[in-house]
Amino acid sequence: MYNKIAFSYIFNDTDKAIKVIKEGKSLANAANFNFGVTELTNTHGIYMDVMGKPDSASYYFEKALKLSRDNGFKNIESMCVNNLGMFNWNIGNYDKALDYFFQSLKMNEDVNDEKSTGSSLNNIGLIYQEMNLNEKALKYHEKALKVREKYNLENDQIASLNNIGINLKDLGRTNDAISFYKKGIALAQKNNNIIDYYRILDNLANAYHENDNIDLALETYLKALERPKDYEVDKQSLLSAYNNIAVLYNQMEDPKTALNYSKKGFELVKKFPEIHLKAADLNLTTAESYYMLKDFANARKHKQEFIALKDSIFSESNAKAIANLEIKYETEKKEKEILVQRAVLAEQKLTIQKRDYQIYGLIGLALILGLIGYLFYNQQKLKNKQLQKENELKDALIKIETQNHLQEQRLRISRDLHDNIGAQLTFIISSIDNLKYGFDIKDPKLTDKLETISAFTTATIYELRDTIWAMNKTEIELEDLQSRISNFIDKANLAAEGVNFKFTTNTSEIENLKFSSVEGMNIYRIIQESINNALKYSEAKHIIVDFTRNDARDELLCTITDDGKGFDVEHTFSGNGINNMKKRARDIGADLKIISNSTIGTKVVLKV
Repeated sequence: MYNKIAFSYIFNDTDKAIKVIKEGKSLANAANFNFGVTELTNTHGIYMDVMGKPDSASYYFEKALKLSRDNGFKNIESMCVNNLGMFNWNIGNYDKALDYFFQSLKMNEDVNDEKSTGSSLNNIGLIYQEMNLNEKALKYHEKALKVREKYNLENDQIASLNNIGINLKDLGRTNDAISFYKKGIALAQKNNNIIDYYRILDNLANAYHENDNIDLALETYLKALERPKDYEVDKQSLLSAYNNIAVLYNQMEDPKTALNYSKKGFELVKKFPEIHLKAADLNLTTAESYYMLKDFANARKHKQEFIALKDSIFSESNAKAIANLEIKYETEKKEKEILVQRAVLAEQKLTIQKRDYQIYGLIGLALILGLIGYLFYNQQKLKNKQLQKENELKDALIKIETQNHLQEQRLRISRDLHDNIGAQLTFIISSIDNLKYGFDIKDPKLTDKLETISAFTTATIYELRDTIWAMNKTEIELEDLQSRISNFIDKANLAAEGVNFKFTTNTSEIENLKFSSVEGMNIYRIIQESINNALKYSEAKHIIVDFTRNDARDELLCTITDDGKGFDVEHTFSGNGINNMKKRARDIGADLKIISNSTIGTKVVLKV
């Protein structure tokens, strides 16, 4: 009862309203009456919203929403969600507001609370109204009015009549709009609803203006401004009245008087910054006044402000978000209808089954005979499966034996490579060293040539060892590959002065990964070539090798990054090194990308 009394006072005596709210909350808290506390907290938020204190309104709505969810008060939860939508609508967050309204509508429908759907339907209409989608808005407002008339919710009917009038006027049906406005004014006076009374007066004046009834429009506008001195409620709504009067004076070719009312509107926006998005039309009207006074600088300034505000309201992202919300709501509604249909079909099926029990009794005997035949058939089938398994086992043993032979051959070849070719290459290096130190060679060209041959032979030995390492394994684990790369980086670190190497990996993400010997070797060679290129050409100070796993696409990402001078990937001739890297990537079905420019250095990305 306290809540009902407080709610009725909000629209005509705000001082009494807050007194009743606080007294009711105090009594409810003392009695541990959670439902009363929750309901009055929500009404406290409505009071703050009406008083033009959006931050406080949001605080009480959020608090009431938490209390309703903690205690399972579904009807209050729906009201809180709806009120949060109104809060976001008032500050221009239209996509967020529409999301709350659709949530509220769905909650009411889920519990078959048709009476409460009127509020959500009305508010959804308001959002489409703001987006200038008047046909769509009108559809929702008419649904809301139908519900409110069914349950005799007169105060709510006033808002619906006003909103229907607004959309009819915007659709060019001005006389119909005037009829709805007059019904709304009569109902507001009957229920002492001062807030909606002044709002509809402003809209009625606007409709008269639309019909070129200038004198009656101005008279009605001024009447909408004649509010009691102590009337502090819904001052934001004066913005519309100030703008409409300014438009009227522009039309009467009195731009100076128009600017006086525009100035009052901007003072209102300054006092209530949360309504700045609703000042778009006021900026356009003010621009027109300045154009008439030939003050083109101020005219352009207000025109640009109008464009900026409209762009923020009608952005493409907002439009898409709002469209998606309605699709989501309609989809959930259709799914619910499908579930109901399925339940009906299930009941029908059960009835048919009961009627067919006698037939099933006769069919049962046939099924038993069929089952006996099936068991015989199944037994034979199991025997065939057993024979097939035995054959598969024999094939597996033959395959294992073949793999063992291949492994033995690989080991024998790798031993031959190591013992014969490796020894011969070592002999070549030793012989070159003996030539350099045993003979007094004066020719620098010959000395350089011998050193080149020695370095090439040493590199060949390292590559031979890498090849033997790969040959000795049927598969290469990522841990082995990491260890090999780390060793290579350590050697490169010793050879390259002034270069800082870093090797990063997330072991928990990429552990237990395995590759074939061919894949492992090619990955290793691509990384090796990338580091060599960075050392030779980039003049980099830092080289980073990173392993990362992309679970979403089942990929291993190998990234080699340097901070060197980079090169033009599109127009630089690709040498054997880069071409070999690309060929190795293709051979293992991997994707190789090289990204480089003079500002970021070079990044090589291998996706396996």
